[in-house]
Amino acid sequence: MLTIKNITRNFGAVQAVKETSFEIEKGEIFGLLGPDGAGKTTLLRMISTLLVPDSGSITINNLDVVKDYAALRMIIGYMPGKFSLYTDLTIAENLKFFATIFGTTIEANYDLIKEIYSQIEPFKDRRAGKLSGGMKQKLALCCALIHKPELLILDEPSTGVDPVSRKEFWDILGKLKSAGITIVVSTPYMDEAMRCDRIAMMIHGEIIEIDTPKKIVEKYDEVLYAVKSANMFQLLNDIRSHSDTASCFTFGEYLHVTLKPDCDYHTLKSWLEAKQYPDFEFKVTNPNIEDYFMSKMIKMEHYD
Repeated sequence: MLTIKNITRNFGAVQAVKETSFEIEKGEIFGLLGPDGAGKTTLLRMISTLLVPDSGSITINNLDVVKDYAALRMIIGYMPGKFSLYTDLTIAENLKFFATIFGTTIEANYDLIKEIYSQIEPFKDRRAGKLSGGMKQKLALCCALIHKPELLILDEPSTGVDPVSRKEFWDILGKLKSAGITIVVSTPYMDEAMRCDRIAMMIHGEIIEIDTPKKIVEKYDEVLYAVKSANMFQLLNDIRSHSDTASCFTFGEYLHVTLKPDCDYHTLKSWLEAKQYPDFEFKVTNPNIEDYFMSKMIKMEHYD
């Protein structure tokens, strides 16, 4: 469906995307995972024909994003990270406007958006600027889908949206995949990455890993410990100050800790127990995607 070869994009002295190459299969949910400034938005805007690469090529269904941009815009649905619909138009007016731009009607492709639109249709006469974050998200998705695109591109669609709306949104994406739509989505949320067929991890404009979420977690090759107490701030500082500690980060209610090579966890555990932390807990735990991502970042920084 999509082939990216040696794509580079610079903004002055800043290299936003560096020599990036990968492929996306038809009907796949492909996730771009990385922190702010990793290059996700720049890459998605090049795929969407909104930015021209400095070098390299991007083809979608064998159409080039530079030469064939006009044809590609008819088969791409794009939902930017920032809500960009007309805030002074109502829900119904926005949807009709976008359908008209693509030479279609709401009725022609209503089946594709029916499940999403039915949730906001009772408020169809409300101006878009007065909608909640979750409703804006659903309206933007309807407008991106109204022309029945083959490729749907979503730039951090659930940022700033409540957890319930986030889950509903990803349930919707699963159904769109079943309808044969290829989806490329960027996200800073590691839990959302688990719902993708494959993910590409980006750091400083580079793809550092591409694989299924399950296989990426399986590549984590360190023993990981989960530690907590009633005084998490002091616990964090103490663990980071210990000479055996390789890394220590907050993950929900626990601290995830790794040790330097050849260090015995009993030394750190006994040292912490001697401090008599209230409600202290120290155990081995299973890694997740975020643990792998943080491990890769640490290794890259050490290498640099």
